[in-house]
Amino acid sequence: MSITEAQDEIIREFSLLDGDMEMTVFYLMELGQKLPPLIPGDKNDDNLVKGCQSLVWLTASLKNDTVQFSGDSNTAITKGLVSLLIRIFSGQHPDDILHADLYFMKKIGMERFIGTQRSNGFAAMIKQMKFYAYAFKTQLSLKS
Repeated sequence: MSITEAQDEIIREFSLLDGDMEMTVFYLMELGQKLPPLIPGDKNDDNLVKGCQSLVWLTASLKNDTVQFSGDSNTAITKGLVSLLIRIFSGQHPDDILHADLYFMKKIGMERFIGTQRSNGFAAMIKQMKFYAYAFKTQLSLKS
């Protein structure tokens, strides 16, 4: 599934909630609960995302020239946000991640249910994922 297709799927899912704030937050937390657990050793300072109010851990690996992400958070809503980004970016080529136009946040009205602090943390997560993609792109270019 492409980045665009993943975003469109998320938009469709959230549109079923018809803007209900309580249901949206509950659904976001439910998505976080479905996130596969991180290996306990991966919850370390090296994998912490800087700039998040909550604790957020992100790991990345390169498999068949695509980036595979894993993540976790100590709060339910933030874990849901991590799960959305993993769903969009995991399995994508580094170039596609670096050039991705993320529009799903605006379409689902995310600014209505996450505050400024969490928005800053969300931006930090995206930045970290793009940093991993850049590192893997460099690694792939050295292999060529």
